Amino acid sequence: MQNEQRSYLSRRENLNSIVVDYIKEEILAGNYKIGDHIYESDVAMKLGISRAPVREAIRELENEGILTTKPRKGTYVTDYTLEDMKEVFDIRLLLENNINKILIYKDKLTEKDFKHLNHLVQEMVNIAESSYDDNKKSILINKKDMDFHRFIWQKSGSQRRVKILESMFFQLRVAMLYDMYETGNFLQSATDHYDIIEALRSKDIDKCKKALREHIISYKIGAF
Repeated sequence: MQNEQRSYLSRRENLNSIVVDYIKEEILAGNYKIGDHIYESDVAMKLGISRAPVREAIRELENEGILTTKPRKGTYVTDYTLEDMKEVFDIRLLLENNINKILIYKDKLTEKDFKHLNHLVQEMVNIAESSYDDNKKSILINKKDMDFHRFIWQKSGSQRRVKILESMFFQLRVAMLYDMYETGNFLQSATDHYDIIEALRSKDIDKCKKALREHIISYKIGAF
């Protein structure tokens, strides 16, 4: 009996995770836009599951601030205000500056790491210079951009800072995606990372702060 209960709970949790991931990816792909109505029945039908795990996933996404349920109206993709996005960027800047100090003072990055980071930037540049439409460029560069920064976070070994940044991961991607699409600064967003790499390689804290600040501000210009 206990094994059956554990198996049921495991299946339910897996379905919840599938729904959460599905809705997040639909938002990042632009299929669900800010303010769009999310219907439980539509999600359940698309995924071929019952509405129960969809309902639980929606509650989880509400707790993360990704969805908002309005009484007698329904559930919607949260409309992040400009102040919300500014706050996300400001917190990110503070934490990433501290992480970069750790990387420099403790000599955490190897030549192999720098090679990997340069490869990620080159991939971003290739996307920026491609013939893709702006929506696809935004989505692809956004993912590579976050791959770049998450790699740096993890290399620091600062588990608490990384945990905070990871908890903001989706909000960061949404904010970056919004601003990149609004400003159209695809190539600048990509090449900014070369300055960050150079600052980390030269172990210049001030230069590193400047490069990161200018990179983040390049996103914020469109909205602020």
